[in-house]
Amino acid sequence: MSPRREPRILVAGVGNAWLRDDGFGGEVARRLEQRRLPEGVAVMDAGTGGLDLAYEVMRGYDALVILDVSRQGGEPGTLYVMEVPEESVEGKIDDGEAINPHSMDPQTVLRFVRSIGAWPGKVVVIACEPADVEEMGFGLSAEVGSAVERAVEVVLETAGDLRVSATLEPAE
Repeated sequence: MSPRREPRILVAGVGNAWLRDDGFGGEVARRLEQRRLPEGVAVMDAGTGGLDLAYEVMRGYDALVILDVSRQGGEPGTLYVMEVPEESVEGKIDDGEAINPHSMDPQTVLRFVRSIGAWPGKVVVIACEPADVEEMGFGLSAEVGSAVERAVEVVLETAGDLRVSATLEPAE
C-alpha cells in the first residue's frame, strides 16, 4: 500500500497594487511568503496575471485559495470567506473564444480552468471589503491595511482545514 500524499494547496493573491485596496491580495501573499507554511502549501502573488494563475492551477492542486477584494456591502476591512463550488462557475470557454491574458479576473480564470478539466478539488475566496479601488495610487487604505494580518491568520487556518479535508489518492 502506498503512503498517502500531502495535499497541494495554492494560495494566490490577485489584484492591481496601483489601485490602492485592490493590492490587498498581493500584500497578504507577500506576508505569507515570510511565514513558515504547512507542507504542500504554495503561495503566489498573481497580481493581474490571470493567465499565469490559470497555468499554475493547471499544474495540479487539490485546493485553491484566492485572495482578493470584494464589495459585499460591509465596512471596509471586513473579511469574507466564500467557497466557490465548481458548478457555480458558469459559462464555458468555447473553442476559438479569445481570452485576453491581460484582463483575466478570478471568475475568468476559474471558467478557463474548469473548461479544460483542471478544477482544483476545492476553491475558497478570502476577500476584503475595500475602501478605495477607483483611484490610482499605491498603498492600502488604513481599514484594509489593518485587515492584512487577520487575513494571513484566516488563510493559515483555511489551509489547515483544506489539508485535513482533502481526499487524496495514495502517491504512486
